Amino acid sequence: MRTRYVLEAVALKAVVYATARLPRLAVGWLASWLGAVAYYADVQGRKTALENLRCAFPEKSRAERRSLARQSYQHMAFTFLDLFWAQNLTQDNWRDYVDLVFEDPEGTERAEATSAVWITPHFGNFEWSALIQGIRGVRIQIIAQNFRNAALTPIFKNLREKTGHQIIPQERAMLRLFKALKSGGHTALLSDLNVDLSQSPAVIDCFGLKTCVTTLHAVLAVRCKVPVLPVVVIRLKNGRYRMVTTPPLHFTADTPAWQIAQRCWDAFEPYIREHPEQWIWMYKHWRYSPATASAGEYPDYSHPKRKFDRILAAQDA
Repeated sequence: MRTRYVLEAVALKAVVYATARLPRLAVGWLASWLGAVAYYADVQGRKTALENLRCAFPEKSRAERRSLARQSYQHMAFTFLDLFWAQNLTQDNWRDYVDLVFEDPEGTERAEATSAVWITPHFGNFEWSALIQGIRGVRIQIIAQNFRNAALTPIFKNLREKTGHQIIPQERAMLRLFKALKSGGHTALLSDLNVDLSQSPAVIDCFGLKTCVTTLHAVLAVRCKVPVLPVVVIRLKNGRYRMVTTPPLHFTADTPAWQIAQRCWDAFEPYIREHPEQWIWMYKHWRYSPATASAGEYPDYSHPKRKFDRILAAQDA
């Protein structure tokens, strides 16, 4: 193992240990500082974030977009520091930090009692969206990407499994999630990241622009005949969170995967528009642009691709 990787693992363990012993207020201060440093240090990521914000919010000024980009970095820092701090959450105190909102209480209760595919975007504190479910007694199989530094993977795995979940790698994930749902269990995944055109993606409308996203949640829901439950965890100004579970989405066997993916995204976009600083804007959300796109409509890193247009044409047929 490379010496650098060993040092990274040691440093991470030290940060996890120290963060868990900080007061909540200090976690917020540290996240704000680290996020601001990352915003200025990550030149390429900052450029991507500003391009994304330009296309998603053309009505906002440059100053407003810069502020949102910086806050996005700060919020991301808070999300990961709060994953480390979450070791302090217990059955007795978690409600001191989280307000639960069920937009369809009866539907959610039925889904929790049987089986469901839970989804959330990289928005708000997506790490706590799973941790709180575990504390509430909902045990979930969750896909997580392994780190390039293999020594970091078990550290994050242990943190994410603290409340009873099972973290599984991407390899052969489809089969494992399918078995979990068929046996009456629950699965969860992040549904908002771009996927390669070779991975049978869905092309959906995202902030008025076309993007490729995974269809895994759509395939699982249809094949296993279970609902999809969108969840967002919104960070509030007082350091608390509001965890919103939207009404369960039910689909028939003949519902196209891209329509399912679109409906799932549509459950999230209003929240992201209301709190844009809490989404990961430094990620390349729009890697491909349609041949019909006008100049400047898409971020400057986007590029046309024939396969992208073929997928889009097939969906529109």
